[in-house]
Amino acid sequence: MEITQQAQSSAAATRPTPVANTLLGLQIVPTGAAVGAEVRGIDLSQPIPDDVARALRDAWSQYLVLLFRDQEMTPEQYLRAASIFGRPQVGAARAYFEKTGTLDSMHTLPVPEISILSNLDSQGNPVMENAGLGSMEVVWHSDNSYIEEPPAGSTLYSREIPNDSTGKTSFNNQYLAYDEMPPDLKKAIEGKRSKQDASRNSAGTLRPGVKKPEKPEDVPGPMHPMVRKHPVTGRNALYLGRRRVFPSQFIEGLAQEESEKLLDRIWAHATQPKYAWTHVWRVGDMLVWDNRCAMHYREPVNSTQRRVMWRSQFQGEKVLAG
Repeated sequence: MEITQQAQSSAAATRPTPVANTLLGLQIVPTGAAVGAEVRGIDLSQPIPDDVARALRDAWSQYLVLLFRDQEMTPEQYLRAASIFGRPQVGAARAYFEKTGTLDSMHTLPVPEISILSNLDSQGNPVMENAGLGSMEVVWHSDNSYIEEPPAGSTLYSREIPNDSTGKTSFNNQYLAYDEMPPDLKKAIEGKRSKQDASRNSAGTLRPGVKKPEKPEDVPGPMHPMVRKHPVTGRNALYLGRRRVFPSQFIEGLAQEESEKLLDRIWAHATQPKYAWTHVWRVGDMLVWDNRCAMHYREPVNSTQRRVMWRSQFQGEKVLAG
């Protein structure tokens, strides 16, 4: 037995130490929930070799949401990291601020593909409401569903976080939500499209320069298929986008009452806890998620403490009907 232990110790001593940003050092640790995995052995401030980048994209396709802990990056390094998963693009909300001249340095970086999501006012103080999401609850949604070609995915990188763990972000698996729909509900939305409201952000705040819609015809934004085929995996997922108080989202071709009842059932099904995973933020966390098959939700933030995040999105494509 002693010889065996010595041999094992000798083998361990000669075994190479895993090196960051290599396949040998890469670890993918699933959350155990319906979505999400933590990635270990990666330093995103450094270049990522092609073979590791492919492995990360494969993991992203499998788990929909990836978490990288303890990252320290400049804006340029952050964009390079985001580029592993897609081509970064300017967020759609930026155009509303530019059009109305309300874009300020407190909420932007010199790199236009990166936006700052914070609960700060123009003087840098934490508040409940600001021109963006502020400290408010952010309902379940898919990013930028209100444009013709929504981003394929998004990333969020934490720079300052309240010390009481408020502002947790949840994600859910819309592949599973579609696969497990009751047959009658699945049939009811077959071939259907829904309106994606561009008038309000995900916290329900009216966008700068936009008039509040009073009837369905007033709601700006495209119609998108409610069942979406993923261009990479080929799988079908529910694609609900976003919904505010009527008039906002509605199903094309249905009367208001019928549309509202059907949407109530679909959203209740899609946002069940069994499809979700919740992330508790730490400074230096970077999350990347697939916007085509996962929705996300943010709980309210402590409005007396600063919360500052960097965000970027990846160029998308037209929504393919499933």
